[in-house]
Amino acid sequence: MAAMSGAASAGSPVDGVLATVTIGLSLVLALWALVAAVRHRQPDLVQSVGLGLLEVALLALTVLALVAVTGGERPGEPGAFFGYLVTLVCLPPLAWVLARMEPTRWGSAIVCAVCLVLPVVVVRLQQTWEVVGG
Repeated sequence: MAAMSGAASAGSPVDGVLATVTIGLSLVLALWALVAAVRHRQPDLVQSVGLGLLEVALLALTVLALVAVTGGERPGEPGAFFGYLVTLVCLPPLAWVLARMEPTRWGSAIVCAVCLVLPVVVVRLQQTWEVVGG
């Protein structure tokens, strides 16, 4: 049974512990930023560090995906896959820049919104890898 689950997850370099960690970290950071926004607080150090950690995790996920592609594996929908991959690594820095430009509770709301979008993009990235073509 363990061999079967390992074989199922081995087909996708973007599915596994690292993807789960990025989703979890993103949701925790979204909650933190939401509480800050509701309390009328500007983005704080925790949000900045959280976005940095999230970016590192997403870059590691990207490296895993690129290593798999250079090793001969192919996603089911390459165009969508690489579009989602680029989006993933661009969103946390964009959120940080926009939050710094808006040093009010709306900066925290920006961080919250981006951190709620990231898990969706990670799941879509996984789905575009798994699509079986023709």
